[in-house]
Amino acid sequence: MSIPTVPPQATGALPSSADADDGLATRPPPETAEAVNDAERTLPPGVLTPLLRSAVPQTVPSSNAAVDASAPAVSTPVELAILSRPGGRSYNEDACGHWHAEGRLCCVVADGAGGHGGGDIASKLVVRHIIEQSASAPLQRVDEVQDLLIDTNAQLRRHRGESEATRDMHSTVVALFLDLQRGEALWGHAGDSRLYLFRGGQMLAHTRDHSVVQSLVDAGVLAPEQMRTHPQRSELQSALGSRPEHLLVSTASRPWPLQPGDAFLLCTDGLWELVDEAEMSVALDRAADPAAWLAELETLVLRHAAEQGKTGHDNFSGIAVWYGGRSA
Repeated sequence: MSIPTVPPQATGALPSSADADDGLATRPPPETAEAVNDAERTLPPGVLTPLLRSAVPQTVPSSNAAVDASAPAVSTPVELAILSRPGGRSYNEDACGHWHAEGRLCCVVADGAGGHGGGDIASKLVVRHIIEQSASAPLQRVDEVQDLLIDTNAQLRRHRGESEATRDMHSTVVALFLDLQRGEALWGHAGDSRLYLFRGGQMLAHTRDHSVVQSLVDAGVLAPEQMRTHPQRSELQSALGSRPEHLLVSTASRPWPLQPGDAFLLCTDGLWELVDEAEMSVALDRAADPAAWLAELETLVLRHAAEQGKTGHDNFSGIAVWYGGRSA
């Protein structure tokens, strides 16, 4: 991930989602914590609460250390699984986390950059801040999601002066907020970490990247299928850590009404760049639970990286969330 030194407007900045179809890129149906990394703190498999069934060992933020087993039961169950791998790198600058209580769920995925360990610090800070703020003041409106992302950007920038390692740190982010009492979802993102939305086993849409190649697609210069192989695919127009006047964040333009069978995938570019939407849908159709879905996506990432000779391929991470059980 690289951040240009010029303002994003110089390369065709994307509008906020209020003017951009929910910040989603739609496609036709396919044919076919503390934010921590893998080796750090996890919950045991099979953790069960009335709100959420944890499908795999969970990497969770410190704010989620105390699971609220007394949270009120909801009529529609939610399952999630988390995956974060270093890929072909010796370190992992991605971070993932989730928090849940009282009929609410917050999931966050971030991809840090900055060199000298700054990316690792950035992604953890972003995930921790969003989860802590969401836990203290649950979000119900789109403008609250936007304000939280802007505040997270400011928080990240405040930490940049702490050391040489953090001086240039940035991070992408994608966050999902479910209100299980209302049966609604909100989301927001910055950079090229994505949220995918599936219904009835088919992908409905995904968030639009704040990247150079996305601006080329929007301008009709580049076909969407060329984004994954374009030489500028890692160049971002904006990410958290940017100056406020250059920051781009997108959110859902309105709460998304949930239906049983809805599935969400939050992931970094290290995952979606190597697995296309048709493969995601096929893997979803075959999966018995979110953990199996992510396991199949991991297999595809590693297979395609090997086929393409990408021995040093990027870290890849994802959170899979199923609302109301298996996607039909």
